[in-house]
Amino acid sequence: MESVVQAAEITDKRLLRGSRTRRLVLDRAIDIASLDSLEGLSFGRLATDTGLSKAGIQTLFRSKETLQLATIDHFREWFLETVVRPAAAKPRGAQRLRALVDHWIAYVSDPLLEGGCFQVANVAEFDSRPGPVRDALAENQRMWTARLARELTYARDQGEIAELDPELAAFQIDAVLKLANSALRLGDTDAVSKARRTVEALLVSP
Repeated sequence: MESVVQAAEITDKRLLRGSRTRRLVLDRAIDIASLDSLEGLSFGRLATDTGLSKAGIQTLFRSKETLQLATIDHFREWFLETVVRPAAAKPRGAQRLRALVDHWIAYVSDPLLEGGCFQVANVAEFDSRPGPVRDALAENQRMWTARLARELTYARDQGEIAELDPELAAFQIDAVLKLANSALRLGDTDAVSKARRTVEALLVSP
């Protein structure tokens, strides 16, 4: 019985180490991909940057596409923690929508990732390349704009903002935020102010 318990403890420790290693690699991977896109990922570069062995990283991910897909999944969770969940503290509707915009702007203004917006860096690279990576990036896009549309719908239905098409407005907000990200990378210091004014122009009172 004791040997079984010891074996379980060893397995648990290995799993924990594996989980920590995976997170370390993927944290660095989303940073690299925000700057050089998912095409810029390689086992060798990640090994150099993290101090881990190339063979160990290859054992975790097997192929470049598997690594790319894992990076997209990791970014999705990272984005939820960084932008979406903090905004959930605000009441539904216009207040939560503004909070989502605020947290998104903070995410690219600092920037929290070296290249700014992960999606901007990668959609441009993969939007015309059918396959699992493109599909995963498209799912990120759908989830984000759907979330914006839900808050816009609630705000409209509660009379917080004037009548509008929530899906169209979500598309417009997403577009201006991504444009602000690119403008910031090019040194436009007014990009954030322009983005906020554009969003507020959509959220007029009824």
